[in-house]
Parts: sequence; structure tokens; C-alpha cells
Amino acid sequence: MAFKADAAKIKRWREERRWSQEHLAELAGIGLRTVQRIENGEAASRESLMALAAAFNIDVLALCIDPELEATDMVRAKNEKTRAALRLSLWIHLASYVMGMVVFAGINIGIGSSAVMLWPIIWWTVGAVAHGMTVVIIEVITRYADRQVSAG
Repeated sequence: MAFKADAAKIKRWREERRWSQEHLAELAGIGLRTVQRIENGEAASRESLMALAAAFNIDVLALCIDPELEATDMVRAKNEKTRAALRLSLWIHLASYVMGMVVFAGINIGIGSSAVMLWPIIWWTVGAVAHGMTVVIIEVITRYADRQVSAG
């Protein structure tokens, strides 16, 4: 059975000790290619992780990625991606709103009346404000949810 090793942690610990990959492989009694694969994030066997843990003089669980932490990070990344998409949609909406207001102003000036485009201006403004409020509410909710997940 393969375990998900924390590749970044293993590499960081090796570098903090100023060990080469060859030296770590020799200390652990495993192949150099195995150390390279593990540091590149590929799956590691139980025996390889136990050998690395013995070389570092730590518990083998310290080398494994916590599935809960990984799931939390995935949820946080998905929420951030969603928030970024919502912010982008709002900026696009606001840019089109500004252009629309320029066109509406041009129509009002061309016709000679300031009330012709009043209702489209009002309703587009309502839509833009509602879009902005939606983005703000979702931003607050997802940040709160991220904090709750992080707190445990």
C-alpha cells in the first residue's frame, strides 16, 4: 500500500540538515531514485517512509500528509477560486455598466430629453448594486467558513 508523503517537508528537512539526496538514501538504506520520487511528490511505500523516518529519527506519521489538512486546503483553494471568479464577474459588470451609462447619456443628449433612458438606468443600477452585494455576501460567508474549517 502506498502512502502520501509530505514531499515538501522531507525535502526541507533534508536541506536543513545539509544532506544530499544520495546521503539521505544511504542513511535510510533506500535507493537514490526512491528518494527523488518521494521528493517529487510520488507515492511512497510504507517501508520507504519508515526508512526515511528512521534516518530523520522521527515518527513515520510526521512524514505523511494529514488527509484532513489536505481536504481543508482543497476546500479553501476551491473557495478562493470561486471568490476570484465572482470578483471578476463584478468588475466586468461594472465596466459594462459604465459603458452603458455613457451610451444612455448619449441617447438622452441626442433625443434632447433627460428622462427617456431613466428606467433602464434605474434598473441597471439596481442590478449592479445587487451583483455587488451578492459578491460581498459570498465573500464574507466563504471567509467565515474557511476560518471555521481551519479552527477545526
